[in-house]
Amino acid sequence: MRFLGNVLATIVGIFIFCMLFFFGILLLGVIAGGDSETVKVKDNSVIELDLSEVSLDYAGKVNFKDFNYFESNHNGLIDVINAIDYAKTDDKIKGISILNNFSTLGLAQSKALRDKLEDFKSSGKFVVAYSNYLTQSDYYVNSVADSVYLNPVGELDFKGLASEILYMKELQQKTGVKMEVLRHGKYKSAVEPFLTQEMSPENREQITVLLNEAWQTIVSDVSKSRNISVDSLNAIANTLGARTPEMALATKLIDKIAYEDQYHGAIRKKLSVKEDEDYETVSILDYTKKVATTATDYTKDDIVAIIYAQGEIQGGEGDVNIIGEGSIKRSLKEAREDDDVKAIVLRVDSPGGSALTSELIWREIEITKKVKPVVVSMGNVAASGGYYIACNANRIFAEPSTITGSIGVFGMLPNFKELADNIGVNAEQVTTHNLSAGYSPFEPINEEYKTIALESIETIYTNFINRVATGRKMTPEQVDAIAQGRVWLGTDALKNGLVDEIGGLDDAITYAAKQAKTNSYRIENYPEYEKDFNDLLAQFTGFAMFKSEEMLLKEQLGEENYQVLQQIKKANKLKGVQAIMPYTIKIK
Repeated sequence: MRFLGNVLATIVGIFIFCMLFFFGILLLGVIAGGDSETVKVKDNSVIELDLSEVSLDYAGKVNFKDFNYFESNHNGLIDVINAIDYAKTDDKIKGISILNNFSTLGLAQSKALRDKLEDFKSSGKFVVAYSNYLTQSDYYVNSVADSVYLNPVGELDFKGLASEILYMKELQQKTGVKMEVLRHGKYKSAVEPFLTQEMSPENREQITVLLNEAWQTIVSDVSKSRNISVDSLNAIANTLGARTPEMALATKLIDKIAYEDQYHGAIRKKLSVKEDEDYETVSILDYTKKVATTATDYTKDDIVAIIYAQGEIQGGEGDVNIIGEGSIKRSLKEAREDDDVKAIVLRVDSPGGSALTSELIWREIEITKKVKPVVVSMGNVAASGGYYIACNANRIFAEPSTITGSIGVFGMLPNFKELADNIGVNAEQVTTHNLSAGYSPFEPINEEYKTIALESIETIYTNFINRVATGRKMTPEQVDAIAQGRVWLGTDALKNGLVDEIGGLDDAITYAAKQAKTNSYRIENYPEYEKDFNDLLAQFTGFAMFKSEEMLLKEQLGEENYQVLQQIKKANKLKGVQAIMPYTIKIK
């Protein structure tokens, strides 16, 4: 027994030592980070715009309650846009270089960035871009530059948009794994792949409209920047007529074919820097930190609060990737009760999710707008549950390419009865009442249970319709006519009354301030996510590596496979009735 006691004591001692060592290193990192000086920008500098680490609008603020430690991140798109705006009048910044940028931004985000770069050029400062390979989405951003460079052996991907959806009805029949689908909305195509082997006319119709209008946004902006007609751009896309550097130059999609050293040489000439000297640069993320920590004017008492609701709606506290009622409701309450906050802008970038959480957030907005103006700004997507939490705002702004609508609900229940029979598994139930067993994935769905579940779907859909009708001052019948799960782009949503104006976050902020009758104000971003000791540990996979689970998985799987894994994980987390967009659209 003494031997076992000694072994146990040794193990406990090692564990305690590791924990103390871990938190000692963590504390040193915090201290070092806290003591770090603000980024210094030298005269005659160029911002290097690398967006490979930027994917979200809002990078987030986190309060680790157990340690009284506060963390604020500045690598969100809104930080980048604010930094570019600040750089317009920063005498030390002479221009922006977009160098081999590979971004994962959505179309609405890319347009917002592109518009800000266009605005930056109005200051007389330059924007230039160089790439070894240009994806279609990156070219959309790069095309705003004064000069677009491409490597002599590079490629330019300019081919139009396409969508591919996998249908699995026959797969279910062959495997014995069936999805029991409950839905309302003829366009609610999130569940269509489980019901049929081919795309429905309704789904094909809405996807065709979405792709054509998204493409129109792209080519209209490229046409303006490159002085090429839309018809010519469509002809180029139809024939892949810009796939090589020579073809891209001949069609005027780029300005120069050059190597990177020649590109840097051209920048030196703009800056009057000698050929044998390096010019001064500052990365965009370093510059965002400088702007975030030095540019806010705290002499202004009035505040416009921006509350970011981004990611799927799942409930709980939430974080920068997940909308939870905890952080959103707390943010709304804090902004509502703060006398310095004069108006609130809710920035929504969400395909939807939990119908219950959507309702909880809707209610908090309903309470808040009785006290202060609440204006919604839609990002890449504000669909289904994302629209649910937006529909009762005082005013709604959407980008032209925002994906919104998708007013419909569904539920899915996996059923393994046929598979279980095939492999010799039998489930036996003992119950006290007719429906006390609820739903079993190993038995055929009980028709009485199915009827009750469908009633729940219909109740939530009716509630959704009524919420939209009240918020948008329409009749339920008018909403139902444009609902049924159909997805709309911002321009069409304006026509059918789902949004009030086409515009970006800046437009929404300006309108909110005007409603609050203030023209001298500063911006304060929410939410501040609350985390505890367990959340902190979850960020790390080991004491030595200090790499997050996300980083390790991306290294092992690659970016695209990692995104597939994330979609599977999200599907596994779905609970209750869902008000969520039928698919994810990614412009490549």
